[in-house]
Order: sequence, then structure tokens, then C-alpha cells
Amino acid sequence: MADPPRSPDIEPHTTPRWVKVSAIIAAVVVLLVLIVLVTGGPGGRHGPSRHTGGLGGHTLPARVTAHGV
Repeated sequence: MADPPRSPDIEPHTTPRWVKVSAIIAAVVVLLVLIVLVTGGPGGRHGPSRHTGGLGGHTLPARVTAHGV
């Protein structure tokens, strides 16, 4: 005897495999970016103040002026 047809309401909802894989890849990328930001990463210091001459940046001493005086 054949099984009766199943109603779509009875089947459990499962997340597609591509969604799970994409979420795992996105989580790994975010984790790697955070590690690079926290540790300084390869190639030196990273972060918002890297190009603004923030703390530890390459700024001129206070006695040097634009006119060289």
C-alpha cells in the first residue's frame, strides 16, 4: 500500500545548506577582521586612527612649524 500524500504543513522547516555555509563563511570573515584589528595584523597598525596621525602616529614635534622657525 502506498503512503498517503504529505501535507506541506506537516514537514519540518529546515534551513537550506547554502544558507548555513554562507553564515559560517561570514562568521569566519568577521572573526578574522576583528583579530586583525585587535592584534595590529600583518603590515603594521590598523584601525580608524591609522591615517589621521593618532596616538603613536608619525606627527611632527611641536617645535617644528610650517615656516621652519
